[in-house]
Amino acid sequence: MILYSIPIISQLEDVMRHVLNWFHYNVGFTWAWSIVAITVVVRMLLVPLTIRQIHSMQNLQRFAPQMKEIQKKYKNDRQKQNEELMKFYRENNINPAASCLPMLLQLPVFIALYYTLKHEHFPPGSDLSWLHFIHDISAGTTAQWGGYILLVVYVVSQMASTLFMAATADKTQRVLFMLMPLVFVFIIARFPAGLVLYWVTTNLWTVGQGLITRRLVQKAPAPTVERRSSRTPPKDDGSSGNGAQPEAPEPKPAPAASQQPRQVRRKKKRTSRR
Repeated sequence: MILYSIPIISQLEDVMRHVLNWFHYNVGFTWAWSIVAITVVVRMLLVPLTIRQIHSMQNLQRFAPQMKEIQKKYKNDRQKQNEELMKFYRENNINPAASCLPMLLQLPVFIALYYTLKHEHFPPGSDLSWLHFIHDISAGTTAQWGGYILLVVYVVSQMASTLFMAATADKTQRVLFMLMPLVFVFIIARFPAGLVLYWVTTNLWTVGQGLITRRLVQKAPAPTVERRSSRTPPKDDGSSGNGAQPEAPEPKPAPAASQQPRQVRRKKKRTSRR
């Protein structure tokens, strides 16, 4: 309630209420589908920032070995390590905060939807769509049988989105990120069902975005290294290490008289007799 006393929170709630009413009364969506539509619109507006986030994650993956070398080199000096890492980020146009910016910009939408669902009562939908199992988006998630299905979808989608969002993290961090939804599910079970639906839709968008990104981004082929054994002679490329030209092969000496053919020697003897 302390957060709700901030004037901008109540203003965000008013905007969210008007948007939900517009999708429901003007477009004809149910309340559940209206939340899905709001999530899609928000994520579409964040596409430019998401593209920057993807490029930043790709750069982190590309330069991960160099950054590990810096961390290993200055492991005993945290201040120097941070200075060298920041310098490395500037030189290679890496922005580690780019991955957090889309998430932070979604926070006002999440808070506005939370207070809207908390202070307003939305009548249950009467359609037969596949979201009909969410009868009341303002009720608690576990207050209706469809809420348990929603929680299962949340855990699976959150784990799947973690595979794409934590691609640059080490193995221990990724395991912790994968276990967080199992712990956090007991907390969000008390949230309104519409808020969990917004969260699930965001996770599914992240998963689809990650799959499309993996298909579009072509990985550079690894450089081929020629395997040579100890018996393989070195290649003569026409130049030495100091830039000198290779020496010309020495002419072979003429064969001695004893090594000449017999016919040639017989001719020489006949000529000498004459």
